[in-house]
Amino acid sequence: MLNKLTWPILAVPILAMSVGLSLTACKILPTPSAENGGNAPAFNPDKMVEEIWAAKVIPYLQQKAGPFAEVHALAKTDPAAAGAKYGNPKKQANSPWTFAVRLEGKIVAANTQSRAATIDIDADGDGKADARVQIGPAVRGTALRDSLDFIQFNDFTNQIDFAQFGKSFNIYVDKTVLSKLPRETLEGRTAKVLGAYTPGSGQDLPLVTPAEAEIGPKP
Repeated sequence: MLNKLTWPILAVPILAMSVGLSLTACKILPTPSAENGGNAPAFNPDKMVEEIWAAKVIPYLQQKAGPFAEVHALAKTDPAAAGAKYGNPKKQANSPWTFAVRLEGKIVAANTQSRAATIDIDADGDGKADARVQIGPAVRGTALRDSLDFIQFNDFTNQIDFAQFGKSFNIYVDKTVLSKLPRETLEGRTAKVLGAYTPGSGQDLPLVTPAEAEIGPKP
């Protein structure tokens, strides 16, 4: 017959067995990555953009882009026709069109006080701005990503990765192109841009995100 003092001694192995069973039933698996030896490489959108920039992005935009005035006029009257010619026909059905454009003209206004700096371009010589160009360092939107027909949402694991990939385009173009542009006495200079834009409400100037940009000397 067991006396009462032996019960705590018997309870210890029973408790240990119970804990052991719980740990066995719940396995914590690491997320596969290049660092831990998994089969899937770690998601690195900055590196992805760098690898395709010169080989695919710039050649695609150079071939797809039309003169800004021509693209914008067609986009206002027939967005689908403009999209078929200058846009990304493979875009998601509910997404707005994004058009590849070449823009050349005179800088008539500049805002370099903000981190999201811009220049306003007169493309037709009437002295009025026709488009606004982002010159960083903060670049808004995902126009560059969205203009490319070889980049699809379904190629990504989730919305977060897709959004980060779009942001990486802006980071890369600022690092390699926009950060090298002059910032002083911009008005009156010429500008030449290859980039993309998404039409807005019609009240604001079209906002062009450059993939290539040049600003001429002071007049």
